[in-house]
Amino acid sequence: MLTRVKSAVASFMGGIMAVSSINNNERSGGSDLPLKYPYMRPKFLGLSPDEIECSADHIARPILILKETCRLPWATGYAEVINAGKSALNEDQACCEVVLVKKKPIGPLTPRKTATSRRRSSLPNSVDMGMWENDACICPQDSEGLIFHYWALFDGHAGSGAAVVASRLLHQHIVEQLQGVLEVLSNLTSLPPTVLGDEPSHHPSPCTHRALTRAASLRGATGAPGSPCTPPTRFFVEKKIHHESLVIGALENAFKDMDAQIEREKSIYNISGGCTVLVVVFLLGKLYVANAGDSRAIIIRNGEIIPMSTEFTPESERQRLQFLGFMQPHLLGGEFTHLEFPRRVQRKEVGKKMLYRDFTMTGWAYKTIEDEDLRFPLIYGEGKKARVMATIGVTRGLGDHDLKVHDSNIYIKPFLSCFPEVKMYNLTQYEHGADDVLVMGTDGLWDVLSNEEVAETVTSFLANCDPDDLHRYTMAAQDLVMRARGVLRDQGWRIDNDRLGSGDDISVYIIPLMYGNRQP
Repeated sequence: MLTRVKSAVASFMGGIMAVSSINNNERSGGSDLPLKYPYMRPKFLGLSPDEIECSADHIARPILILKETCRLPWATGYAEVINAGKSALNEDQACCEVVLVKKKPIGPLTPRKTATSRRRSSLPNSVDMGMWENDACICPQDSEGLIFHYWALFDGHAGSGAAVVASRLLHQHIVEQLQGVLEVLSNLTSLPPTVLGDEPSHHPSPCTHRALTRAASLRGATGAPGSPCTPPTRFFVEKKIHHESLVIGALENAFKDMDAQIEREKSIYNISGGCTVLVVVFLLGKLYVANAGDSRAIIIRNGEIIPMSTEFTPESERQRLQFLGFMQPHLLGGEFTHLEFPRRVQRKEVGKKMLYRDFTMTGWAYKTIEDEDLRFPLIYGEGKKARVMATIGVTRGLGDHDLKVHDSNIYIKPFLSCFPEVKMYNLTQYEHGADDVLVMGTDGLWDVLSNEEVAETVTSFLANCDPDDLHRYTMAAQDLVMRARGVLRDQGWRIDNDRLGSGDDISVYIIPLMYGNRQP
């Protein structure tokens, strides 16, 4: 077991993949299945095949940016750079769309697209600044439609397949989920009905004001089951569900459906690896940030930093993972222990008392070491080196259905969750200036720069730009990626104070928030 673990750790701590071409890399692993979608860089970059090939230079590491201004909604800025040799491809993917959700057709189902999306690049500038800045409103062309903005980053690992597929399809799953609550979201004057089709109840029944004792209920008192004033359910108080919760639920279910589709289609397509996902949706005046993985989003508002996501790593999800290992020990394959120790337990320490902690604990205690404790820990390492089963450093995302512990038949997927954490930010509660932005970045950015350093870099750059220059956000994104990548020196890529720069893929959006305030 120890040999397998050492081999797995060595492979994940970074070697350069010797791959002759992009196509060969995509077919690595001996799969003869076709790709569902070919590898490419984000569509909105508009790169030719030759430009994509040139961008995969691990020595020069050119920073790619948008070719034109106003190519993305709200003049969003975007920049990316490939890794320093960790993998042959840039395994990050990105997608940005303006999506129209239409009511589901009534009658026999016929093949049709579930989402209609339009990008700013296809619209005249005069239209850009008008109609599409008010996308949170019910679509004026279609009284039964709703429009939302969508920004997404996908950080692939063990191949780019899952990231490429998710970047093409996740927003379609969001559309399908929103279609189910479209009528409810179109009526913001009433709370969502508990049962679809029921009339919204504005006033509780008089019978519901009185709490009944068990004896009164058995006697058939008013309000008890069977009495003339019986409520439609046993519960006398209904939980109030707000419209924002329906959007959050739609995002959560969309992630689940996307993961299920990847699992389903792996038998007919070559969908390699897995990916973390960071999504921002702007709908009905609110931003929803959904994160599954270790990417991050922050809002910079008037110099204040507002975290909008939480990273999910083996350390941050230790108790969830340990609890699963405790409840279903067969998932550990007889080779791992769900307990955590400060270091590996040695055989000579059996019978002695050693520090440990279980899923019920945030602190530490002592236990007598037994033979079972000699197994490899379910979670091992600290910080960026922490791994689940000595294999993977993230605990949420899509894909990874075939991922196993090195040289074993122990699947890791049961310990990985596809469900995102969703945070909401109400844009209409604040007036945002030209320098108030939301920054989205994959972990290649945040591994080397703190929230404060990112905010300082972006704020300083924007302060020196013309506020009316819509390209300023793309240039700010480029500047931020350049700072995180650093400069190539004899000792490798270096940033300020001779610190190690990021050798990972880096993808960054900078989204100006002032456009969200421009409601009719």
